[in-house]
Amino acid sequence: MNTLGVSHPWRDEFRAMLALAWPLILSNLTMSLIQATDVVLMGWLSPHALAASALGVNLSISLTIFCMGLVMAASPLMSTERGRKPHSVRDIRRTFRQSIWVAVTVTLPAWLLLWNAEPIMLALGQQPDLAKSGGLFLRGYMWSMLPFLVFQAMRHFIASQERTGWILLVSAAGVALNVLVSWSLIFGKFGMPALGIFGGGLGSSIVWGLMTIALGIVLVTEPKFRRYRLFGNFWRADWKRYAQLWRLGLPIGITLGFEGVVFAGAVYLMGLIDEASVAAHAIALQLCALTFMVPMGLGQAATVRVGLGFGRKDSAAITRSGWTAFILGVGFMAAMGLVMIAIPEQLIGLFIDSGDPANARVIELGVSFLVIGAAFQMFDGAQVVGSGMLRGLHDTRWPMIFAGFGYWVIGLGVGAVLGFGLGWGGAGIWIGLAVGLAVVSAMMLTRWTMRGRLGLVLQ
Repeated sequence: MNTLGVSHPWRDEFRAMLALAWPLILSNLTMSLIQATDVVLMGWLSPHALAASALGVNLSISLTIFCMGLVMAASPLMSTERGRKPHSVRDIRRTFRQSIWVAVTVTLPAWLLLWNAEPIMLALGQQPDLAKSGGLFLRGYMWSMLPFLVFQAMRHFIASQERTGWILLVSAAGVALNVLVSWSLIFGKFGMPALGIFGGGLGSSIVWGLMTIALGIVLVTEPKFRRYRLFGNFWRADWKRYAQLWRLGLPIGITLGFEGVVFAGAVYLMGLIDEASVAAHAIALQLCALTFMVPMGLGQAATVRVGLGFGRKDSAAITRSGWTAFILGVGFMAAMGLVMIAIPEQLIGLFIDSGDPANARVIELGVSFLVIGAAFQMFDGAQVVGSGMLRGLHDTRWPMIFAGFGYWVIGLGVGAVLGFGLGWGGAGIWIGLAVGLAVVSAMMLTRWTMRGRLGLVLQ
């Protein structure tokens, strides 16, 4: 039978989704590897340094994730505009420029908070020595926030153009550079001063600054990007687009903040137990964060692909894009959950010396946390891809409500009851996180399946 000219829309969507998503996924992995490198280096320095830097990083991440959500509003706006008008330049440029304005606006107060991290940690009940060391780490690490957010704004522009290979190239170079710079500054290699825990934070800030400069050079030199003149007349205010980004991005930021802060809050709950629980939680959470980068990239790709269909008012394309990303994301996380159940000791051993008797308690706790983490892998994948699918439809307020209820009322509530009320310790906190993720993923999926009846696919 002659099959020439036969359309295969689902297969074509699968290919288009993978072509867009895999550089984003690998870029997300490389960015997570930068943080994972810091965890490994701090583990080499000492368990105390690992626990203290975990407190510092999680406080920083709580703010950074919220700010990243505000900048993330640029992605559906640029993708929808490109779907509506493929050769649009001015509107996409307006969105990009104002996303940088938003990044600068939110970074300044965040820096003020992070500069005073030690008293904040003490107020949250952390041990004085951990709070002091965590504050010292942040004095070096906090400067990475602005270049990180600017890098994200550039990522969203490049993703909307479906040319994500550049993001991967720069991010991969950043991983290798972070190993060299942070290792040198922590341990005093290559003629650098041995700055210890402060050096690890400073190294990350230096690397993010260089990565952002490198990606900016790509935007002004690559022919397909150069025509947008993204940085021309950058100082001109555009309050209408600035306000539009805040309206769409504030719910995204709060949604991401609800999830990020609840995981950061779990670190501080661990700090109320003991130092070993903090260190074990940091390692297990880092492993879960690495696997999370894959569905996160698929969710980002879903926002672009769904946004393109939304701009064209093509409901069939919206359906194919959303479900393709969802199946890929949940399928991958199910496989990773099986790996975590099969070899938890080996995975924990990647981050800490399993032969050192001083680390025995950390390894024991880390294995128990990771086995529980394996159980919520599919839920974590479902909620992040589901959120990306809904963002492509410019639907951000209800996902924010779902996240607040699921993570803070259900997840943190169950974790606190099990961890402290029933005396299950860190394992109870991790079970609470799993329950919260399951609730949020169910609500996200329900809203997606009801999108037609809710009028979400109409412009």
